[in-house]
Amino acid sequence: MKVSELLTETARGFRRAQLHFGHGTGNARDEAAWLVAHVLGVHPGELHAHRERALNPREARRVQALAARRVRERIPLAYLLHEAWLDGRRFHVDRRVIVPRSFISEVLRDGLRPWLRRGVRRALDLCTGGGCLAVLLAQAFPRARVDAADFSAAALQVARRNVRDHGVATRVRLVRSDLFDALGAACYDLIVTNPPYVDAKTMNSLPPEYDYEPRSALAAGADGLDLVRRILRDAPAHLAPRGLLVCEVG
Repeated sequence: MKVSELLTETARGFRRAQLHFGHGTGNARDEAAWLVAHVLGVHPGELHAHRERALNPREARRVQALAARRVRERIPLAYLLHEAWLDGRRFHVDRRVIVPRSFISEVLRDGLRPWLRRGVRRALDLCTGGGCLAVLLAQAFPRARVDAADFSAAALQVARRNVRDHGVATRVRLVRSDLFDALGAACYDLIVTNPPYVDAKTMNSLPPEYDYEPRSALAAGADGLDLVRRILRDAPAHLAPRGLLVCEVG
């Protein structure tokens, strides 16, 4: 069987099962491509170069087995593969953290211009989860020291692995903290945060895929703003003059 044939077969099965996509891809075709690329050991963006390649029986069975679990159990593919892609970078993920999908990664590409007009020496990724934004911060601002804070010790274990894997462990400090509580009087030129912001009504109607993610990383009270209000209240005390807060909501 060729890669192109298995890709078509897998995508068809995903569409037939009416899966939810939103944990790294937006449609059945991209989800199938990610799965096939993972099994082949290539970057998802390079799969097109392998379309005419013949898979060996072991590779085909592996793709089919993982696809069957994705359909049968509705597990996000990222958890099945223990990987997620954000801004072209591969990160380790498991059920201790949500699958990274923050739009903040997109504005970091340009160094947050035009909003950030000064150099960044200290940065904070609040509610860091698996540490993906902390890694992107360290890469976007090579001279910066980055704090990555989360209240979950389990999530910080995942973050530690990602920070190490991306070679920024000497500049990223992991801190167990309930928002700013354990950060003392630290001030930052830049704070980014993708906190829990799902309201109670939405939490009760999410597709089954979201049941696999830590509820505490999603739910944020009746209107979804419990943590956002605390962040907006306390952030000014931790921002340097002309510092910038970037908070993802909704």
